Amino acid sequence: MAAKQEPNFKVVADNRKARYHYEIGETFEAGLALTGTEVKSLRTGKATIAESYAHVDRHGEAWLVNANIPEYLAGNRFNHEPKRPRKLLLKTRELAKLSQAVEREGMTIVPLKLYFNEKGRAKLTIALGKGKKIHDKREVEKKRDWSREKGRLMRDKG
Repeated sequence: MAAKQEPNFKVVADNRKARYHYEIGETFEAGLALTGTEVKSLRTGKATIAESYAHVDRHGEAWLVNANIPEYLAGNRFNHEPKRPRKLLLKTRELAKLSQAVEREGMTIVPLKLYFNEKGRAKLTIALGKGKKIHDKREVEKKRDWSREKGRLMRDKG
């Protein structure tokens, strides 16, 4: 077998439930405006973005809300607030596309992955998502179970 390629970035936090709860559309890569202790805390890899979301305010700025980056232990009085809103750095066209999709089509901006890229900068992958209904979630679960069962049967029977 061929050796698996190592990715050029280190994943800090992953929102695995996002693909279950939302139908993911277009994705964007956004930078984050962080303080020094937030970056140091991210490098330890204990951040969570599972219950967070992003929104574009009326001034045309995107914000990441409810993401938890724990306090840096050696940060003493210069530490940051763990759940403060953080500004997302996007291009103007991307911001316009996000805000229009949220306003017109009722979509949600969902954070998918928080990572450091090859240059060592903190990046966030966000996507436009449309909420799935309960019956859609059940269908996906049935398909996944059947494909898993089919793989077992093929492996056992040869």
